[in-house]
Amino acid sequence: MNVGDRHYRTIWLNEDGRSVDIIDQRWLPHEFRIVTLRMVEDVATAIRDMWVRGAPLIGVTAAYGMAIAMAADPSDASLDATWEKLHATRPTAINLRWALDEMRRLLKPLAEDRRVSAAYSRAAEIADEDVELNRAIGENGLAIIREIAAGKKPGKPVNILTHCNAGWLATVDYGTATAPIYLAMEAGIPVHVYVDETRPRNQGAQLTAWEMAGHGVPHTLIVDNAGGHLMQRGEVDMVIVGTDRTTANGDVCNKIGTYLKALAAKDNGVPFYVALPSPTIDWTVSDGLKEIPIEERSGDEVSLVWGRTASGEIAQVRVSPDATPAGNPAFDVTPARLVTGLITERGVAEASNPGLKKLFPER
Repeated sequence: MNVGDRHYRTIWLNEDGRSVDIIDQRWLPHEFRIVTLRMVEDVATAIRDMWVRGAPLIGVTAAYGMAIAMAADPSDASLDATWEKLHATRPTAINLRWALDEMRRLLKPLAEDRRVSAAYSRAAEIADEDVELNRAIGENGLAIIREIAAGKKPGKPVNILTHCNAGWLATVDYGTATAPIYLAMEAGIPVHVYVDETRPRNQGAQLTAWEMAGHGVPHTLIVDNAGGHLMQRGEVDMVIVGTDRTTANGDVCNKIGTYLKALAAKDNGVPFYVALPSPTIDWTVSDGLKEIPIEERSGDEVSLVWGRTASGEIAQVRVSPDATPAGNPAFDVTPARLVTGLITERGVAEASNPGLKKLFPER
């Protein structure tokens, strides 16, 4: 995707050949900042404090973190310690563990003098693979949008509701839930996106809306609680969300509030799709409600809000009484029965174990 007239990925190797540069998403949409991660501690902070976020991007960042660690110390002790340090940063997103396991699987058998080049090479491959996976997700989701568009009056836009940010900022490029939208724009299919603000961190309002505006996609920002109302009025044709972990049975763990959107969609006959690359599928988990750990983040994310003042200053303000505690579960689980389909790089699967295994028979 482009920022202004320049193409950017969300993460790339610094010109020094060892550090990595990222878009620091904490400052969007008001400021576009690039930060260099030079040490494993920088990578851990970037993941934990959400300088980068989104399951696919977290995984790629962790892979580069392993490479940075090998450049500093290619020993077995360093490899294992880095795995533990980075794995502890975010407990819910499965791509993090997948990337760390993949890097350790590759590096462990190698002699120490071969680990640095192998680590950087594999991290770059994982980044490139993510782009290709998302492009393929976009093509498969485009077919759904095209079918809905064909059933509408000529020229009427397909109204799509999103939740949180599953855009290119959550991946290396294209995004998961947004990839079909971007490809629909390229194909000349009129679309309009309802962007959930997605409290408490406002990743819809701050990130998805910024992406839509930058790419010229017609969109409207709505409060989280407006989605059901719009569905009741027939103003939403489909819902597309992303996921941080999907179980082998098709349960979907995503940003808090996704479950409520799925319930509203089911009640109003609105198709509810989840876009995901295959590394987001956790084949070891069958029951999302019982087996997926739900990250509980700081209550400050609920009580405090960042924004830009009338004077142009970026400031943080409190929206609740000082004495009021806040709970902040970061994710919820949407049962497979509420999911119309899982849009993957290999096609659209029924949200079930047989449906997923049909596309991924090797699992």
